[in-house]
Amino acid sequence: MYGKKVKLRILFLLSTLILFSLIIFLFLKSLDKNVVYFISPTDIKSLPELSKKKIRVGGMVKKNSLVVDSEKINFVITDFKNEIQVTFSGTVPNLFSEEKGVVAEGYLKDRNFLIAKKILAKHDENYMPPEVKEALEGNK
Repeated sequence: MYGKKVKLRILFLLSTLILFSLIIFLFLKSLDKNVVYFISPTDIKSLPELSKKKIRVGGMVKKNSLVVDSEKINFVITDFKNEIQVTFSGTVPNLFSEEKGVVAEGYLKDRNFLIAKKILAKHDENYMPPEVKEALEGNK
């Protein structure tokens, strides 16, 4: 029915297709383990069940919620609808302050409490590091 060349081409194409499918599957599977999802406090309240996976919670640091102890920092992240308590042990970025954007990466203890392992401060396009700002002002 089919010649030897045609059978070899079909076998080659099928094996190539299977190989590419396997590579794509393995690539997507490895991404799934390394992706950290960004959610808001409102999204946390509406989750059907809590996950043990690392998540990122983003929003604004609520005014008058920042409490700095010698060992840890406690604050509240709000999206102006819901809030979540955050505790963090470590050094925070220079841009971190009340009423500023923040992303806290860590693990949920419950729907109202996050134990952060990393704090990322957000800024707008007008931000300038203090060192650059001082240098520019010195040149005036």
